[in-house]
Amino acid sequence: MTEVKVTKRESHDDAHDVKLTPFLAFKYIASICLLCFSIIIVVALIFTGNTRVSNETNPWVCLIVMILAVVWLSMIEGQQASLVGLPPVDPDLYKDTHPITYKNAALAFKGDNLDRYLMGRQFMVLLVVFVINQCGNPLDPSVDVLGLPDGVKLVFLDIGLGMIIFTCILGQLTTQVNASHCMIDFINNYFALFTLYTAMAVEFSGVMHSSYLIQNVLSMVSGKPIQSNEEPKSGFTFFFFWARVLMSLAILGFCLAVTLSALFNGQTQMAVKYPNVPNGVSVFLFFFFMAIVGMLEGMQIAFFAVAKLPAEERGTSFFGKKTCDLLFKGNGENLPGFMIGRQLTVVFSFFLVASITGLNITPGEGENIFGVSDGAQAFLNYGFQGAVITTILASITWQLAASAFPLAFLNNPVTYILLCIALFLEWTGLSAGAWVLARVMKKVTKLQYDEVYVGTPEERLANNHADKELTPDQDVGHLTGGGFTGHLCGSHDALDGPVKSKDAIDAAA
Repeated sequence: MTEVKVTKRESHDDAHDVKLTPFLAFKYIASICLLCFSIIIVVALIFTGNTRVSNETNPWVCLIVMILAVVWLSMIEGQQASLVGLPPVDPDLYKDTHPITYKNAALAFKGDNLDRYLMGRQFMVLLVVFVINQCGNPLDPSVDVLGLPDGVKLVFLDIGLGMIIFTCILGQLTTQVNASHCMIDFINNYFALFTLYTAMAVEFSGVMHSSYLIQNVLSMVSGKPIQSNEEPKSGFTFFFFWARVLMSLAILGFCLAVTLSALFNGQTQMAVKYPNVPNGVSVFLFFFFMAIVGMLEGMQIAFFAVAKLPAEERGTSFFGKKTCDLLFKGNGENLPGFMIGRQLTVVFSFFLVASITGLNITPGEGENIFGVSDGAQAFLNYGFQGAVITTILASITWQLAASAFPLAFLNNPVTYILLCIALFLEWTGLSAGAWVLARVMKKVTKLQYDEVYVGTPEERLANNHADKELTPDQDVGHLTGGGFTGHLCGSHDALDGPVKSKDAIDAAA
């Protein structure tokens, strides 16, 4: 390696470094210690046999399943950061140096495949999180674990702080931090390609296709057409598409019927863990936390969308202006802060919904819901029907709505409240250890920043490889959430530093 290349890489490393303050160092250390404690207590819980998977199989199987789930989740989350950020970049710049990345891009960026990938990927995230919940969520909160006080068990196991911490840090933020700046290196492997094909297969199955109906309805209501890179569907393609939409609606209806019937009849894990909670309250909590997930998913889309607008066009109400003032305060550092706090809140809500939708019906005792077979009942007990409901109604729908009506989300008082909560959670430093682990991972796997290979956006422009122009209208009805222009390959993004808004960019021009 030449001295020039070494100097170039070191300069890019310096550009991404964050100034280490005593308080930041404390948060790093405290978060890593919290992560270690969380891992220990969850593993100890597993070996008591007090989780569904460890109880029905054995602790070692449960532990292996959970580790594999977290590893796969880390790829799913990191790959999204790569594939959402790379479309504007000329693939010829990395075609020869990163052939597998090029294969990923060639498939993902063909036609509307990126939307298909994102939809399949969203369901995969929920499925994996639900699996982690079944592996690490206690069946009986009163069972002894390492002789810990009841208060500690309540916070780390029953409420689930332990699982939230290690899922966010190990399964999401660490790889997101690296993949958002090392997009090209991160997906230059067959694990990423396998994950991409899996997400595409999940979307092709049609389970999530009712989301497309919602997409079309929102497009008509907003009066904003959905831009597509493919010809309109016709003939068999048209029939097959809408047949899967109908199938998806039937699946969604069945999942809702199973979940609500079980909740009203006290046949879920909620009734076991919290017998004093009325069934009606359980139903309320189910929809409440799905709404929280939906708001947070939509807020992410809306915030990146309005970041492209001039300051005077962002907030049109009292709360809209307060949200913008807080979000874009100073140099915009609260936007990345929200992204981190949002992740913690969303995962917390995912785990709660997973706990609420897990059934507690013993197969073979004549109480199978809707008279399904014992095998089907055993499957429903894991609560994966909750993943279907949450993906469609609490995640994708709200993201699509936010892409069509970003200002409506911004002007909502709930948005301001959730923004404050997310910023507080980020300030606590609960997940700060992700940056430490990301740095370690980057060193071990020898990931390089994207600008080492393709230069910065300005350098690509100067070398006649300018990024593709992508307009805000292209976000409508899509799940990318403004990611293309919220973060340019080779520059900073919400997981590294402030994201410049349109007026700040214009002022600097």
